[in-house]
Amino acid sequence: MWDIFVWIVIGGLAGWVASKVMKTDGQQGLIGNIVIGVVGALIGGFVLDLIGGSGGISGINIWSFLVALLGSIILIAILKVVRGRKG
Repeated sequence: MWDIFVWIVIGGLAGWVASKVMKTDGQQGLIGNIVIGVVGALIGGFVLDLIGGSGGISGINIWSFLVALLGSIILIAILKVVRGRKG
């Protein structure tokens, strides 16, 4: 149960900060920020593992937040490219 709470808190914060950085905050809302952050954490962990770093989310700490933030920014950038091609 604690792990789910950590993912939601870290994901929500990372998704919100990423949406501010990428200027998409007005489009997402609370649930969108949480989803972007949680999926972003998975992406960030995967990317860091690929380049040889430690990409795991290890609780409520700055490293976990930065991993989730990196992945969230990558995810939002991908979504902007995909949405841009449709419109």
